[in-house]
Amino acid sequence: MPKDEPPEYSSPVCYAPEVETAPTTWNEIKAWRKVQRASIIARRMARDPADRNRLSEPVIEYLRSIIDVTRYPVLGVYWPIRGEIDLREFARHHVEAGGTVGLPVVVQDAAPVEFWRWRPGVALKRGRWNIPVPPQRDVVSPDVLVVPLVGFDAGRYRLGYGGGFYDRTLAAATPRPHTIGIAFADAELPTIYPQPHDIPMDVIVTERLSG
Repeated sequence: MPKDEPPEYSSPVCYAPEVETAPTTWNEIKAWRKVQRASIIARRMARDPADRNRLSEPVIEYLRSIIDVTRYPVLGVYWPIRGEIDLREFARHHVEAGGTVGLPVVVQDAAPVEFWRWRPGVALKRGRWNIPVPPQRDVVSPDVLVVPLVGFDAGRYRLGYGGGFYDRTLAAATPRPHTIGIAFADAELPTIYPQPHDIPMDVIVTERLSG
C-alpha cells in the first residue's frame, strides 16, 4: 500500500445515528406533537380507500360487540374527517335499535363541546372548521364516547388535533362516559409526552388490538 494512501476497510465506516432529544418544556412538546400530528394525518389521508375500509372493519366489529342500546343507550361519535374511521353506518344502526346518537359541537372556544342529537336522514349544517353538525341544538349526554385518535401511546393517551376539546369535555363530564379511542395501528407512538391536562382513554381499539 502506498505510504500516503489511507487504509481501506472491508465495509464503509458506520456512524451512529443522531439521537433525538426528548422535548421537556410545554412549548417543545407542542412543537413535537405538531410534527407528529402532521405526519400521521398525511399518511392516513394517503391511504387507499379500499385499504382504509379493510382496516376499519375489525375496529367497527369490536365496537358492535361491546356497544348496545341496553348498556349504552346514548352513543357519542364523530363525523369522519381527514381519513378517520367512518362510524356513520354503525351510528345509524344504534339509532335503528332504539338508541340515541350525539355528535360533538364546538359552542365556545377553550370550553367543553356539547353533543347534539343526530338523526339519520336529517340534513346537517356546517360547524366549526366546516365539520357537519346537527341543525338544531338538542343536547344529549353520552354513556359511551367513541373518540377519534390522531395518535396514541401505550398509556392510552390520545394525540388529537391540538384544540384540547375532548380533554375539557371529559374533565367536566359528570358522570364521565366510558371512552373508547379508535385509530389505525400505525398511529401508535412510543409516547405523546402526556401532561396533567391529558386524560387517557378507557380503551383503545385498532385493527390489531383492544385494551
